[in-house]
Amino acid sequence: MPRATNGPADRHRRNKIFKAAKGYIGRRGTLIKATTETVEKAWARSFKDRHRKKRDYRRLWITRINAAARIHGLSYSRFMAGLKAKGIELDRKQLADLAVHDPSGFETLARQIAA
Repeated sequence: MPRATNGPADRHRRNKIFKAAKGYIGRRGTLIKATTETVEKAWARSFKDRHRKKRDYRRLWITRINAAARIHGLSYSRFMAGLKAKGIELDRKQLADLAVHDPSGFETLARQIAA
């Protein structure tokens, strides 16, 4: 009886990895062991960095809000506390966008909080 090696499934598994490694140079794109290690590390990093991207954007928004608030004589924490006290429910993404693209609108908010 001939030896069964499950060739089609093995080939499919390898081809899936090689397809993910398209453009890799040298052993990283041609040898299955090196390719598998490289692709798995890339997948792990892409998962981690999708979450890190959210963290980085939040930091950027906070920096922009802080800079705009200080122009109007408020710190970031006093500005955010004032928004909460007045019941203004804008998230940091919207506030940062307002600070960059509509400074007069942000100034109106800052005046309401300072008063």
